[in-house]
Amino acid sequence: MNKINSLFAHRDDQKLLSLYFCAGAPTLHGTGDVILTMQRRGINMIEVGIPFSDPMADGPVIQDAATTALKNGMTLKTLFAQLLAIKDQVQIPLVLMGYLNPIMQYGIEQFCQSCVESGVSGVIIPDLPFKDYQETVKPIADKYDIRVIMLITPETSEERIRFIDDNTDGFIYMVSSAAITGAQKSFDEAKQEYFRRINAMNLRNPRMIGFGISNAQTLKAAQDNAAGAIIGSKFVTLLSEENGNADKALDRLFEALNS
Repeated sequence: MNKINSLFAHRDDQKLLSLYFCAGAPTLHGTGDVILTMQRRGINMIEVGIPFSDPMADGPVIQDAATTALKNGMTLKTLFAQLLAIKDQVQIPLVLMGYLNPIMQYGIEQFCQSCVESGVSGVIIPDLPFKDYQETVKPIADKYDIRVIMLITPETSEERIRFIDDNTDGFIYMVSSAAITGAQKSFDEAKQEYFRRINAMNLRNPRMIGFGISNAQTLKAAQDNAAGAIIGSKFVTLLSEENGNADKALDRLFEALNS
């Protein structure tokens, strides 16, 4: 069974926590250590960012991390080599998050094959049109048992949400707002209503809520309304401030999430 499916199938009532970081930032060779440290510290799933020069869905924190990673020399080929080196030590799901251009340049089939070889269970491609997903990407991803995770936002129609739910597997990435990534202090009533509206749809796929989670209040709101939460910008900031020391960054993250 794909590790993503297994995680959600066996979580019981556990609220999951997934963290994002950008491969190659703040240091080129820190990817493996960050992943293994997160696993040791109890993180349930990890999103590994593929740096790109024009990350349109990302706020300044992740944009800066991508710029640093590219300057450090991070490439998809390098990333897959780093993941392959730790594959046998990783038990939790790894999800690559990146934009379509670098993946197309690498080759969709080669990309999915490299994912399998390096222990990656899924991929999130924010700018992948759903039509292209269905016609081109899905058949290849299914062949390699790679889950392609789709995003929904408060502006996504109920019809499209149900269409996504019917045509994907793994989980649905529920973006907390239509804005770019970045930490928020709280979720307002409009976002809470969005959470309630999606809950009432009784979707087939589990959901993870991301974008803006940085403290106890936003974490609880996300975990109360989904299978778990995804944290990106907050952890990327802490990892940068701690010069790539994932243990210290996690210490500070857990402190923030408990206050």
